Amino acid sequence: METRDAIRLARSKGLDLIEVAPHVRPPVCRIMDYGKFKYQQQKRAKEARKHQKELKEIRLSPQISEHDLLYRVKSAEEFLKEGHKVRLFMQVTGRWASHMDLGEAKLRDFANRLSHIAIFEIPPTYQGKMLVAVLTPRKDAKAKLQAEAAKVTAPTQSQQPAQTPQKVQPEEQQKIASEQAQTEKPKVIEVSTNE
Repeated sequence: METRDAIRLARSKGLDLIEVAPHVRPPVCRIMDYGKFKYQQQKRAKEARKHQKELKEIRLSPQISEHDLLYRVKSAEEFLKEGHKVRLFMQVTGRWASHMDLGEAKLRDFANRLSHIAIFEIPPTYQGKMLVAVLTPRKDAKAKLQAEAAKVTAPTQSQQPAQTPQKVQPEEQQKIASEQAQTEKPKVIEVSTNE
């Protein structure tokens, strides 16, 4: 089809003429709504990014306070539960450069706090004046979390008091029954008053 005829046909339908393969002889074109096509491409790209796992970064310092460390542990735990990898890095400056072992100990402490859901993919390594480590979620972490949730909801037999049956003599049975009858209060089912 000639270009003029294709343009006329596209305008009559209220659509656009889009060149799909310009390097082929003759060039290949398609009649479609270009705005809708772009929207669908963006939607597909956004959906692909949603399922893609990212590498999240958490920055630490050798002199980080306990509260700040706990806050970053909580953030890292959320990232790992979502399935993302976490890159820990610590830039060592000044006098701390001579005490890199303290920084490494801080990174290992951080990882130990997350050991129930994460393992080292890359253990702490030195990159110039930086310490870098990468944590990845454990494969068995989801099963472990589900098992812990089941333990909390259902009490185990060891938590329930064990009752051992005892032999009771007939005279004692009558005595126990009479005591229970005296202590039990009568149940009121219905009260009606006629006045």
